[in-house]
Amino acid sequence: MLFSLPFVYSASWAFAQASNVPAGTLFLSHAWKVLLGLVLIIVCAKIDYHFWRKFSKFALAVAILSLAILLFFGAEVKGANRWLDLGFIKIQPSELVKLTLVLHFASMLAAKQKVIKSFQLGFIPFMIWITIISVLIAFQPDLSTIVIIFSIAFTMMFVGNVNLIYLILSGIIALVSFGLYAVSAEYRMNRILSYFGLDDGIAGASYQLNQSLIAIGNGGFFGLGTGQSRQSMLFLPESYTDFIFAIIGEEYGFVGLLLILSAFGLIFWRGLRIAKNAPDNFGYFLATGIIITFAFNVFVNAGVNTGLLPTTGQALPFISYGGTAILLYSVAIGILLNISSQAGVFSAHPKEE
Repeated sequence: MLFSLPFVYSASWAFAQASNVPAGTLFLSHAWKVLLGLVLIIVCAKIDYHFWRKFSKFALAVAILSLAILLFFGAEVKGANRWLDLGFIKIQPSELVKLTLVLHFASMLAAKQKVIKSFQLGFIPFMIWITIISVLIAFQPDLSTIVIIFSIAFTMMFVGNVNLIYLILSGIIALVSFGLYAVSAEYRMNRILSYFGLDDGIAGASYQLNQSLIAIGNGGFFGLGTGQSRQSMLFLPESYTDFIFAIIGEEYGFVGLLLILSAFGLIFWRGLRIAKNAPDNFGYFLATGIIITFAFNVFVNAGVNTGLLPTTGQALPFISYGGTAILLYSVAIGILLNISSQAGVFSAHPKEE
């Protein structure tokens, strides 16, 4: 999060000036959220993680309600309706859903281990939540977030020993549904064609990806140097949010990207160690869900920036400019640290509750 400060400033100052505001406006907005995030990490690390279990269903219900409210009162940005403007802050309900889903699914998995193989008791309750969330996000529209949330939920269910046959069959149905949804809008279809190199004649279909690859290519092995990005000079859209990974590559090169990915790898490894040594099933599933959430978001952002995945908008955890994601990821890391503080108190392996 601290490293994100120079990254965001370098990637955003030209866009700030183009919007007729001081060059440091976006940077300062990001900086106070980073500061608040660090405070949240410390505070949440001191709160017993079992506290969150009491409110997990309510929290998820509130997050889903915010998705519903978004349909009527959301702020539309570039054709997507993903933000609720509360005046003093804009929140992204889909990010809130990710964390609350992990909290409640961890609680449900811990409580249902004796009936987890049951279709009615061990599978349907999870699918009801997933379906409601997916339908609401589809109206934003935001296919990539649906896929990420679906992947997080199904990975947690797999780890939680939900019947594999049910997961496979529902996964096949989901893939077909995602495919039909993807081709139902022209801009999504153009992105798919662009991904497979079939976008000849489609104006601007590959523009964002091409600019991202140019940025990474410019950086070479060691980068152009701090503040020397060329693509952030209004060439690469969303350079300080969804495509900040490419700007880091341009300024700090392959070495910089490797260090960033290694830092994430360290977080993932530590998170898995924490999950393995969690004192109970709830801690085990909660730590696993948090790490899975980080992993999918990092993979999608890096994959999109490098052309490994179709172009879509997903922030790079802790680094991209933003408010909702930084604050919620900070809460998640605080929870993970609290689980770590209690790791090994009872057992090195999850047990029945």
